[in-house]
Amino acid sequence: MSNTNQKIVPHLWFDKEAKEAAEFYASIFPNSKISDVTTIHGTPSGDSEIVSFELWGQKFRAISAGPFFKINPSISFIVNFDPSREKNARERIDEVWNKLSEGGTALMPLGQYPFSERYGWIQDKYGLSWQLILTNPEGEERPAVVPSLLFVGDQCGHAEEAIHFYLSVFKNAEQGLIARYHKGMEPDKEGTIMFSDFRLENQWFVAMDSAHEHKFSFNEAISFMVYCDTQEEIDDYWERLSAVPKAEQCGWLKDQYGISWQIVPSEMDEMMSKGTPEQLARVTKAFLKMKKFDLVELQKAYKG
Repeated sequence: MSNTNQKIVPHLWFDKEAKEAAEFYASIFPNSKISDVTTIHGTPSGDSEIVSFELWGQKFRAISAGPFFKINPSISFIVNFDPSREKNARERIDEVWNKLSEGGTALMPLGQYPFSERYGWIQDKYGLSWQLILTNPEGEERPAVVPSLLFVGDQCGHAEEAIHFYLSVFKNAEQGLIARYHKGMEPDKEGTIMFSDFRLENQWFVAMDSAHEHKFSFNEAISFMVYCDTQEEIDDYWERLSAVPKAEQCGWLKDQYGISWQIVPSEMDEMMSKGTPEQLARVTKAFLKMKKFDLVELQKAYKG
């Protein structure tokens, strides 16, 4: 089922492969499609292609905007293959794994683990990583695709605090499961988060701590767009989430854990996909000057 009013949408930054990657993913997952491709001109990286797509009912946005940020496994996507929903879940997980493996690297090989009889973590040829899991259908139902945040390095041990913070920022939010590391699971510290999930609006997330040595951390390559209906809402999220003043630009901000968010007016999508080339050029020019988005200014630019 498609989540039409998805308020929070994962956003992927590519050098120039956004459309190619989106097409690749849409060909692999069921119930997937590319919904819109728009090119904006005159950005700091020249022409940027913006691609909106859905994978197994989960909305995504991708942009080709130059080699500034490289996607890494600190944010990955868990894909739940649920035998109670999907009669050939086991065959399908293998099939998807094989396709994502082309040119990719296995971070945890597909196989049997204590928490699942079939699980694997793969980084695909575009650098995006996926955790494919055959889920236990007795549990509470979760969406097929769920973004997962891995708290490593300086952020390791902060997953629980971060979850509480996000639950306080978003009005319609709930805590899901929590599993903690126990004694003897070094280097992971007893009591830190081995696995936890939580819902912000109608988007589920997973968060985990990992004390192992990782050569990556959160960056702008994967961010989360939050759609807002009013300026008041834009101001509110901006004030609560933004923790790095120099990271503020064009509706982007970075929170205290290093995760990037884009606080955008809902109607901007409409402007970008339905506007004439002139309208698009005016809106682009207006938003490139902004840090936090000013809805009235954007509407003025659109109307000309």
